[in-house]
Amino acid sequence: MMNCQQATRLISESQERPLSMTEKLSLKMHVMMCSGCKNFSLQVPFLSKAMKAYAKGFDEARDAEDKK
Repeated sequence: MMNCQQATRLISESQERPLSMTEKLSLKMHVMMCSGCKNFSLQVPFLSKAMKAYAKGFDEARDAEDKK
């Protein structure tokens, strides 16, 4: 059985690479039983999108500053 540390690692890794079928099934079973990891799995994609949007805005602001 997967523990929370392993689950959160896989949740994070799933943002960077596709998980194997075994990893997906193990993670799905753990998340069904663990509300903390379920919440984490819902927050990670949101945080990833927010950070990418922030980085894009930062790059655009820096480019505008460079043009001055």
